[in-house]
Amino acid sequence: MPSNNSVKDYIRTIVDFPHEGIMFRDVTTLFADPRGFRMAIDQMLHPYAGQQIDKVVGLEARGFILGGAIAHQLSKGFVPVRKKGKLPAATIAEEYQLEYGSAVVEIHDDALVAGDKVLIVDDLLATGGTAEAGIKLCERLGASIVGCAFVVDLPDLGGRRRLESMGIEVHALCDFAGH
Repeated sequence: MPSNNSVKDYIRTIVDFPHEGIMFRDVTTLFADPRGFRMAIDQMLHPYAGQQIDKVVGLEARGFILGGAIAHQLSKGFVPVRKKGKLPAATIAEEYQLEYGSAVVEIHDDALVAGDKVLIVDDLLATGGTAEAGIKLCERLGASIVGCAFVVDLPDLGGRRRLESMGIEVHALCDFAGH
């Protein structure tokens, strides 16, 4: 792809996936392109230049890819927030609501210490439920949230408003209308 593309240009849209009526924003095409991936990581870091960040927290699963790269760039540790039952040591859990039902995410209970300043990272912000659960887990361990960084925001689903109403700074590289 030409070098004047934006991050959004590297993201593929899959119609009717995972079910009819959904426009799935596929960031794997962004991850697969070295220029696009580097651009995304650099742009996700930019708003936080000069701020103290002690750990990068990635939300399952694509947040692990982004968070690992960002933690590497910052020379900081990476902490995963995973689906229930996936972490091997003692954890704390947070339940959140889905469109139909609920889900639970967990973090190791020793992953953060009081006073840690964390950046939370994921690929996509939709309703904000997963991000809110991740924020609550970090705060329960005594960490403070520097911000939440996403590649894609789906503003029609209200996630940004939800997180900002909690006092969280939200940064997204691009947005797509609808869901």
